[in-house]
Formats: sequence, C-alpha cells, structure tokens
Amino acid sequence: MQHQSSLRKTPSWRFCRLTTKYEAMYRAIDTSQYNAQEIFGNTEVIDSCWKWMGSMYKSGYGKIGKRGYPVHRIAYQLVKNEVPRDMCLDHLCKNRDCINPDHLEVVTLVDNVMRGDSQHAINARKTHCKNGHEFTTANTYRRRDRRTRECKTCRNGAVSKYIAKKEG
Repeated sequence: MQHQSSLRKTPSWRFCRLTTKYEAMYRAIDTSQYNAQEIFGNTEVIDSCWKWMGSMYKSGYGKIGKRGYPVHRIAYQLVKNEVPRDMCLDHLCKNRDCINPDHLEVVTLVDNVMRGDSQHAINARKTHCKNGHEFTTANTYRRRDRRTRECKTCRNGAVSKYIAKKEG
C-alpha cells in the first residue's frame, strides 16, 4: 500500500486542457458571437476560393478568436448547418485557407484522411504491388507488426531467394 502523501491528485485544470492538437477542430463552437461580416469581410476571393487573410494555424488552416477556433468551421456553420462533433470538414478545393462553405463537405475523419495526399492514403488506394501483382484477399499478406500489406507472390519469391542464398 502506498503512503497517502505519495499519491498525487490530478489538478482539475488538466481536464480542461486540449488532449490532442486536433481537439480544437472538433470542439463545439458557439457561432452566435461571430457575424458574417466579421468572417467573410476578412477574405480575398481567388478563383472560386475565399482565402482567409487573418490568423493561421501552422498547418495552414485559418483561425479566429482567443482560443483559436477554426474559421472554416465557423463559416460553414454560419451559412449552412452545424457540424456534428465527431465529424470534420473536407476542403473539396484542397486549399486549407479557403472558407467558402460551398467548398466544404461534412465527412468522417477517416474519409477526410483517405481523400488526402498523405502516404497512408496513397498506399491504401493502391490496387497492385510494385511488380504489378493485384492485391486480392488470396494474394495479400497483412503484417501484424507494422499493419502493412505485402504481395504474397513477391514475398514468396524473396523468401526463396533468401533461402537459396543462405544455403550457398
């Protein structure tokens, strides 16, 4: 049993802090304190995108207010609908600083990531291995350690080559 003085209580303020760097994107936003003129008056129209000219996150998204609310979420909620807490907005134009509500679509985080250009999304969209073999359930080996997939035909060839080299 531990001594009472060695047990530390977690300060209550720690529960109010953001747990992840993307938590700001998903917290509930009270849009009643913002008006359309304040939001859309701080934009520059380039092609059909409305580029936010105010403060920005390092990631390239616009922010507003003391707590740094994502301005594209506020703009969407002012013009269209409220965004559910567990959903995010996908920029259909691929411009992170665009706040045009017509360029935003409510999607799940997984859908948003898979539509992007990250390495994970690119690999998930691949249908064939680098040697041209199709990824089918019969020809695909899923690795447990790295949660990646391999072509069984290529894997078997590499194992055979390794065994032949090892035997001499």
